[in-house]
Amino acid sequence: RVGKERKVSSSGDTEWLQTLVMQHPWVLCVWVLAVGAEPAGEGGADVRLSGFPRKHNEGRVEVRHAGQWGSICDDDFTLDNARVLCRMLGFTGATGWTHSAKYGKGTGPVWLDNLACGGTEQHVSECPSLGWGQTDCTHDEDAGVVCKDQRIPGYKLSNTIVEEGSDDLGGVRVRPVGRPPPRLPVTEGVLEVRYRGRWERLCGDGWSPGNDRVVCGMLGFPRARNPNTSFYRRRRRGRAGRRRDAGARMVLSRQHHRYRARAVRCEGTENHLGLCPMELVKGNATSPCPGNLPAVVSCSPGHPQRNGRRKRKGPQGRVRLKAGGLRGSGRVEVLREGEWGTVCDDRWGEVSASVVCRQLGFGSARRALGGGRMGRGTGPVYISEVGCAGTEASLLDCPHKNVTEGECGHGEDAGVECNVPDLGHQHTIRIRGGRTRFEGRLEVQVGRRNGTQRWGLVCGDGWGTLEATVACRQLGLGFANHGVQETWYWDSEGGAGEMVVSGVKCRGDELSLSQCRSHGPTVQCPRPAPRHAAGVICTETAPDLVLNAGLVEKTAYIEDRPLHMLYCAAEENCLSSTAVNANWPYGHRRLLRFSSEVQNIGRADFRPRAGRHSWLWHECHGHYHSMDIFTHYDILTVNGTKVAEGHKASFCLEDSDCGDDAGKRYECANFGEQGITVGCWDSYRHDIDCQWIDITDLKPGHYIMQIVINPNHEVSESDFSNNAMKCNCKYDGHRIWMHNCHIGDAFSEEVERRFEKYPGQLNNLIP
Repeated sequence: RVGKERKVSSSGDTEWLQTLVMQHPWVLCVWVLAVGAEPAGEGGADVRLSGFPRKHNEGRVEVRHAGQWGSICDDDFTLDNARVLCRMLGFTGATGWTHSAKYGKGTGPVWLDNLACGGTEQHVSECPSLGWGQTDCTHDEDAGVVCKDQRIPGYKLSNTIVEEGSDDLGGVRVRPVGRPPPRLPVTEGVLEVRYRGRWERLCGDGWSPGNDRVVCGMLGFPRARNPNTSFYRRRRRGRAGRRRDAGARMVLSRQHHRYRARAVRCEGTENHLGLCPMELVKGNATSPCPGNLPAVVSCSPGHPQRNGRRKRKGPQGRVRLKAGGLRGSGRVEVLREGEWGTVCDDRWGEVSASVVCRQLGFGSARRALGGGRMGRGTGPVYISEVGCAGTEASLLDCPHKNVTEGECGHGEDAGVECNVPDLGHQHTIRIRGGRTRFEGRLEVQVGRRNGTQRWGLVCGDGWGTLEATVACRQLGLGFANHGVQETWYWDSEGGAGEMVVSGVKCRGDELSLSQCRSHGPTVQCPRPAPRHAAGVICTETAPDLVLNAGLVEKTAYIEDRPLHMLYCAAEENCLSSTAVNANWPYGHRRLLRFSSEVQNIGRADFRPRAGRHSWLWHECHGHYHSMDIFTHYDILTVNGTKVAEGHKASFCLEDSDCGDDAGKRYECANFGEQGITVGCWDSYRHDIDCQWIDITDLKPGHYIMQIVINPNHEVSESDFSNNAMKCNCKYDGHRIWMHNCHIGDAFSEEVERRFEKYPGQLNNLIP
């Protein structure tokens, strides 16, 4: 033994340690000191930062007591506590602290609760608390600290091997060896990790399937498979045989020993390789690797990597992500008894989130989100307190609690951001000339000319919100705010000047613009000048409008309204086309009337695209139109044929009412600003003009009533699939019955098929 353990907290202590290592070099091999962690002196407790994702000066704070690591509860946690802990970690102070396991939930005991440091203590054991291990907290309440990014003078990082998980490891990649460049995504090759700005290899000795699973999850793949390691051994022996001279053998010997880590021991449920125990070589030191073979990884791609739509069967069909701006992100929803519902964020963590990601064919979870961060869902909240072990095939296989009414609201909906494979789409598109990185004129890659990569412009004719949505997602910038058809104000020196793509039309769910329809190699752009090229304005948040289906079902009724009261409605085209042949002002029109309530459940306010200067004044009704068409009202047959219709312009988009955590911002009075705030709704009463469908010419029978909000996609939203509402509708010539009203994406495909084949609708006759 080399004396007693000492706390390295001053320049003198550091010099003592350096002298000891110089006198006894073997100490370097056995002295294990985590970066930033210091022994706790009398109490025998070490301190370290853990969790992911995080920077080197922040994280979940953990202490070691009685030989075991544990966390600190956030009850009564203060900045003074953080100052003491940060100084123990070698930083000059603290800038903040976190609660509710922001950096992930720890393992082991919760060692300290109600910690009450004064800020001047040298060690956390000197601070008052309930005592070691005396707590009623769980790891959902783990505290974290954010330290000043400045070290205490004389503090030096260790160059020894770390036996814990490392926060210095960044991303991972696999490099294919000895084969033609593969198509993306790359699924097999030699593993490399990002370590302090450089790519380094790991030793493959003792590499386990658990390690493979963690790495593949980080690369965006749900599963790992066994690589052909004999191929890599033969290749390495072949290289060694070809290098005959002593100098080449010396270089090769050095390469064999250039491994950043060895003895990696992942369980397979970690979200990042840096969370696994390993022997990490610090600084410029090297590590021997038995067998001299680097870690080789082979991953199995999931179904999202395939282009186009694919009907999903099995467990992945019972969970989905909604309203995410990027591929593999969104609000988590599960299917029960044919209806989609959400997951409460109580005890929601990255392990459970990873089960969702892998279930959907992605990798592990990059982030587990709560608090409705991906927008608020509709329908029921099904489950809470999900506690996955990480090996389950489906989220519903994990231990969980069924939510009772009122226990958890949509303000606590859980979300996730998954690791997704690199398909290379982001490298074939760029924007230039904008004021920020979120806007600019669009340029696409079209091959090479004279050895130089060639870029071209996209014709702005017909370019709209759906096309911009695909472009922003492909760029990794989230949602589309606007699709711009003229970009003369985004001229940039050195930018492309030739139109190479025209006629682009997208559904909105494509992974890249190359998957959208276009004119192909023949460019047909009526305005080919660069000033008329397409552009985008992207945003990280977007609104999301949904209709209150239950209110429509409860308030529907028929009114025979005299023609002399419908002149203004006729001017706004709110009546059917046959109304022009009526005997005005005599007679009447039969109207299906109902109330509607449009709520914004997204993460940004819904605002008309046009500014107030371009709103149209309607003299008859005495109001402005901020959107030509805000809502379509239709009566359809079972085969989708439209037999009656109506529409409503947005003459007044305002906050009629709001939830408890939102306040009104928009009011139409006095030419005020129009819009719908997040968490608020705009109500249209059944007794106002144009809040109807003209069914004067409708024959008795069974129909489908459909209401579509923002039908022309004039304003961007995070999710257009919930903009439609449908009802079964029975009309006997005198009365009307509405039932089964629901948002378009609220039910499973099977339930939706049964809805469309409701008895009586097939022959359209009243029984």
